[in-house]
Amino acid sequence: MIRLHQFAPAFGLPNASPFCMKLEVYLRLAGLPYEAVNIGDVLKAPKRKLPYIEDDGKIVADSGLIIDYLKSRYGDPLDGALSNEEKAVALAFQRLMEEHLYWAAVHTRWVPDAAWRATREAFFSSYPAPLRWILPYVGRRGLLAQLQGHGMGRHSAQEIHAMGCRDISAIADFLGDKPFMLGAQPTSLDATTYAFVANILWAPIDSPLREHARALPPLDAYCRRMKERCGI
Repeated sequence: MIRLHQFAPAFGLPNASPFCMKLEVYLRLAGLPYEAVNIGDVLKAPKRKLPYIEDDGKIVADSGLIIDYLKSRYGDPLDGALSNEEKAVALAFQRLMEEHLYWAAVHTRWVPDAAWRATREAFFSSYPAPLRWILPYVGRRGLLAQLQGHGMGRHSAQEIHAMGCRDISAIADFLGDKPFMLGAQPTSLDATTYAFVANILWAPIDSPLREHARALPPLDAYCRRMKERCGI
């Protein structure tokens, strides 16, 4: 059975990490049996990031690479019937969320002190002492450095919020009145979209991104459909 190594559920969500949540949602939608290992130990992860899986002795890290691996080994029930154009659109939206919106959301969680306290509790409270005292500050310093390296962190808070809100609007506009991102049935893009949108919309961290997502009712309805469909 596939063993999914990830953070523990937090914020009332399956996972406070959109990448971990994305992978677990994919496993559910694809009907693949798995065991969740919710220890959240990044120090044991092969790339020092979560999630990663163990599958019949093989270890695979990175949510995108894991999904590619699962498709190659177990088939592609979600995306196999998509046209090349649909696959291109799915990839573009995946990149929008994972390489741009993600960093705007990181800023809202890890930079403001009030949000940081909630984030620290979500990701580090399960560690034993003294790690739960040391790792949060090491992790925060490292992630803020990554924000600067990516470029998002070089903008003002107002500029970052505006960029993130534009991404959220793009998702909502493309979704429109469709049940799922690419039509009547969920695809792997929906695993990504649900994970990222729910982590902004439903996580108990106030931010301009959350306010903007709340002003777009189709997003909440979409997340509720996805929750009902995959069970988490």
